[in-house]
Amino acid sequence: MNSRIIPRWLGRVSYEKGLNLQASLVEEKTAGLRENHLLLLEHDPVYTMGRTRDETSLGVETHLPHPVHRTNRGGQATYHGPGQLVGYPVLDLELFGKDLHAYLRFLEETLIVLLSRHGVNGRRMEGKTGVWVGDRKIASLGVGVRRWISMHGFAININADLTPFAHITPCGLTGVSMTSLEAEGGTCVSVETCAREVGEIFNELLESDLTRNEHKGQR
Repeated sequence: MNSRIIPRWLGRVSYEKGLNLQASLVEEKTAGLRENHLLLLEHDPVYTMGRTRDETSLGVETHLPHPVHRTNRGGQATYHGPGQLVGYPVLDLELFGKDLHAYLRFLEETLIVLLSRHGVNGRRMEGKTGVWVGDRKIASLGVGVRRWISMHGFAININADLTPFAHITPCGLTGVSMTSLEAEGGTCVSVETCAREVGEIFNELLESDLTRNEHKGQR
C-alpha cells in the first residue's frame, strides 16, 4: 500500500470547486489510483452544514451574511473564509487500520504540532473533536468516507476574520468562542506558509506512525 501523501497548495477557491476536485480524486482512488492527496487551500466565504436533520446550529439561514452549502461530511454548521487554512486529505484509510477515530486524532495532532511551531499551545478537549487553545476553539474537523477513501478534513483559523462565526453555533457547541493563530499571539505567518508546514508535518507524523506500527507487528 502506498503511504506517500502529495500536498497541493491551491490558493483561494470556491467551496464548490474544492468539493468537485475532491470528488474527482475519490473516484480515481476507488478506481485503483495509488497516490494519496492533501489539498490545502482557502475558501471564499461560505457556511457549510454536514449530514444531519438537526440544523439548529445554522441559525436563521436567511439572516446569514454568506451563502450556505449542505455537504456530505459529518458534523454541524461551520464557516470557511479567507485567512483560514482548509485541508482535504483524499487518502486510503487503510493507512489508519480503517479506524476513523485514529484518523481524527491524527488530524488533530498534525494541527497541534503546527501551532506549537508558532508558539501556541493547542490541545484536545475530552469528548469533543477539534483543536482548542484554552477553552477557545481554533480548528474544526469534519470528514466524509467513501469505500474507505477519505474526503473533507479540517479547518484551522490562521488570521481569519472571526465575526462570521457569531451568526451560527459553530459545530453545534453553544457558547463556544472561536480563536485564531493570530489572535493567540502566534508568530505572524501567511496561510500559504502554514499550508506548507502542514504538508511536512502530515507526512512526518504518518511516517512515524507507520514505522511504530511496523515495529509492533514484528514483536
